[in-house]
Amino acid sequence: MKKPLTADYREGIREEIKRDPVFRRGMLSEALEVLLGGEVAVAREILRDYINATITFPKLAAGTKIHVKTLHQMFGPNGNPTANNLFEIISYLQRIEGVRFEVRPVPVRAHSKRRASVRRTKRAA
Repeated sequence: MKKPLTADYREGIREEIKRDPVFRRGMLSEALEVLLGGEVAVAREILRDYINATITFPKLAAGTKIHVKTLHQMFGPNGNPTANNLFEIISYLQRIEGVRFEVRPVPVRAHSKRRASVRRTKRAA
């Protein structure tokens, strides 16, 4: 059974995102990698923390023209964002962060080892 993250842990992550642009971009990058790896629920959690610590949901709603309540539902525990909405949000986050992420092929073997370490790290948290 998955343990929920404590408020102190989440607050620490938010503070690190606000303080360190390298960490912030790394967190956004990790969310996208996890999403491409098929772990949509984990990606939603990371993106939710990122959004809360950076632009907030109301500003994201204004920038994407997606209602704030819809955004909260999409990134909630039972959220299921459409691909159109998700990619619109990712595109917007990249613009405000001043980065553009690229997808590059990685040999399956190296990719599998990386994904396993991310899963262990997430479960340990």
